Amino acid sequence: MSMDFGDPADDPKVFRNICRDRILKDLLKPDKDKETKSSWKVLIMDKFTVKIMGYACKMAEITDAGISLVEDLFKRREPMPSMDAIYFLQPLKENVIMLLSDMSGRCPLYRKAYIFFSSPIPKELVSYIKNDSSVIPRIGALREMNLEFFTIDMQGFITDHDTALNDLYGRSENNSKVFNDTISTMATRIATTFASLKEFPCVRYRAPKGDASTTTKFDMVPKWLATAVWDIVSKYKSTIPEFPQKDTCELLIVDRPIDKIAPVIHEWTYDAMCHDLLEMDGTKYTYEVSNAGSEPEQKEAVLEDHDPLWLELRHTHIADASERLYEKMNNFVSKNKAAQLHSRDGGEISTRDLQKIVQALPQYSDQVEKLTLHIEIAGKINRFIREYGLRDIGQLEQDLVFGDAGAKEVISILRSKQDMSPENKLRLLIIYAIVYPEKFEGDKGEKLMQLAKLPHDDMDVIKCLRYLEGSDLKKDDIRDFVEKYFLQPSTKKNAARTEKQDGEETWALSRFFPLIEALYRLYSLEFFLSACELIEKLSKGELPLKEYPSMSEPSSAPQGTTETASTAAPSQNPQPMSMRSRRTPTWAKSRNSGDSQSSDSSVLRHSSGDFKRLGNRIFVFMIGGATRSELRTVHKLTMKMKREIVLGSSSIDDPPQFISVKFDLS
Repeated sequence: MSMDFGDPADDPKVFRNICRDRILKDLLKPDKDKETKSSWKVLIMDKFTVKIMGYACKMAEITDAGISLVEDLFKRREPMPSMDAIYFLQPLKENVIMLLSDMSGRCPLYRKAYIFFSSPIPKELVSYIKNDSSVIPRIGALREMNLEFFTIDMQGFITDHDTALNDLYGRSENNSKVFNDTISTMATRIATTFASLKEFPCVRYRAPKGDASTTTKFDMVPKWLATAVWDIVSKYKSTIPEFPQKDTCELLIVDRPIDKIAPVIHEWTYDAMCHDLLEMDGTKYTYEVSNAGSEPEQKEAVLEDHDPLWLELRHTHIADASERLYEKMNNFVSKNKAAQLHSRDGGEISTRDLQKIVQALPQYSDQVEKLTLHIEIAGKINRFIREYGLRDIGQLEQDLVFGDAGAKEVISILRSKQDMSPENKLRLLIIYAIVYPEKFEGDKGEKLMQLAKLPHDDMDVIKCLRYLEGSDLKKDDIRDFVEKYFLQPSTKKNAARTEKQDGEETWALSRFFPLIEALYRLYSLEFFLSACELIEKLSKGELPLKEYPSMSEPSSAPQGTTETASTAAPSQNPQPMSMRSRRTPTWAKSRNSGDSQSSDSSVLRHSSGDFKRLGNRIFVFMIGGATRSELRTVHKLTMKMKREIVLGSSSIDDPPQFISVKFDLS
């Protein structure tokens, strides 16, 4: 009896797959219409393009495309004069010099060179290549791929600017080289996204506050980036064949300072907790497997889209993910007699039992191994939640943001939880400082830091938040929004302000976390006041042009020219949920609900090839690092709005990374 994990979206025309197909079909098979003496080729890349390739394709796909060997441009390589080579490089002088060194002279390393640059190549470099007469006959192709972004998700990409907060919001002057270079390279990489998709965006951005005399440089960053992106994509009309002449999608550029809580608050989905609590190297997770009579074996798992179980669980609440995993294994064991023999007398199954099942049932080894892996991960996360006391910390974080807690509760938890980690104390105080900035005026902040037993340097992190100017959300705004969109009139007070009760089930309070979406829609002002409002308004053409100007007058109806927009309530109001709910409340068991959606791209998967039926794409780009909760949001909104929404950012940041960036900024 096999286990059904569901199938990932294999080939819908979604963002990531289009990018992958460009590499596999256009780059790796440049002579697909011609007969060649050898079907196998060598692929040569620099460090940057290796990362692009790594995010977009699997090694097996590269091999299937006819690549027998992948080489580093700057490492010593064996001559292969009987084989053709594909070069995928950034258009840099040092790369061109190495390329010419390979292919010039009487004994080139390869028979023919198919050269692809990741972005437009400067004219001087083209001339440099043309001047070498021995190389010209050996060039089979010379093209611009316009592919300089990293597809981190089916609906997400980054530009690999991990230090964008420092580079763009640090204390350097506006005309500094680092500032200008960051804007320029970020704009180029964003623009290549639209070149790859052959989409011409209507570019909009968060407008600076105030007039020119009072506007800070922080407020100008979205406008400057939008201008740079617009300048590049406008040129594509005349330089890229069949590039649209009118806008075919929408791009909204916002920045991290508008929402400083999302990167530090505890997000309780499986994906977010993996990256927050476990020591992962990107998407790689290292774990041990016990072997009978020998030392435990170290294994490495990659938590990515090719794992259907990861796709199903990653956006679900950790409690729901845990229950689903054990439900799957128990169903498997109950329907398989051989598996029952290796369980503990019909009792609860351990990971060691699972390993025995793998040995006894080799035909199910892949499925059971994946299940074993995820059960171990979920168990580890749940253990950390207990050990670190995250249930109480997470509840207080929410109460602070909703306006249901203040100084008394913060002081109480700092005194009572002496074993709270310094990082969790700092994250809590960051949220407190954002919600109650007046509590950190004068020496008040220093006293709180002393109570938390945090070093004086940590105070600089909190000061950075003031340095990063952002939105001016008030607690009343949060309350009004939560009541309007999430709570029934008769239960507003209780559902948003339920007292803790002793003896509750472990996950009862944690089950309130889906309503983090409510606070998130506010504190992500432009992102989640945008996730359900800003993006919806953009989709309906109701986004105010005064607050979000366009680089050109949008051409496709019904693009908005409205200066004000009324807030429309969602068509269906979710039922309110008490924080005293039973261990498995409705939201966790409803497999069709938006919050516990088991598939990331079900709308896209079932589009049956008629992709345009979903409407034009919406791109949202977050300067300064996006969060995993924001990435989850675009998947949910895609399903809700029947339009593919793609999240771009300078980087994807987990809380420890975000805090370390603030240390650098301070």
